Amino acid sequence: MSLPRIEVSSVGSTNFAGGLAATQHLLALGHRRIGYIGGPPGSGCNQARLHGYRAALENARIPADPALVLGEHFRYDAGLRAGSQMLDLPDPPTAIVGGSDTIALGIIEAARLRGLRIPEDLSVTGFDDTELARMASPPLTVIRQPLREMGRVAVKTVLQMAAGETLDSHHVELATELVVRSTTAPPRQ
Repeated sequence: MSLPRIEVSSVGSTNFAGGLAATQHLLALGHRRIGYIGGPPGSGCNQARLHGYRAALENARIPADPALVLGEHFRYDAGLRAGSQMLDLPDPPTAIVGGSDTIALGIIEAARLRGLRIPEDLSVTGFDDTELARMASPPLTVIRQPLREMGRVAVKTVLQMAAGETLDSHHVELATELVVRSTTAPPRQ
């Protein structure tokens, strides 16, 4: 995993906890075949979210299926491509954790193109809680990153550095939160 270097100050979120929470939510609904579609494999935030996903599966004693883990970019078209690939498997997932809201929206479109309904046929989660997640139809279940607070802390850090002040920490992680909306439900029986 790519960890921030000590000489580089950064502000982030609890990505591992977010991946864990999204997957645990789907497991609690009864899903056992859960996919993960994330961003670039070398991205530190993607790696942390993926590790959270895998930890939740391991805690539930569900073996991770390599065919159910894909990643490329945090973009809609990547979610559409990877979602299509995953949904065309002989044994497709009943739920997919999206590594971003835009990926999740691409997954939802891949499902729609196959005549699948969200959440009746496929549950999907996103990550970020952008305005798109709230405006989506149906509204997207997400892991909320405190984006505004992250920006505030980043500006404060830059101002402290510019003033020559000593930083309390070179890396700050702010808590993520599961926001359940309308794209997750128990799997069909």
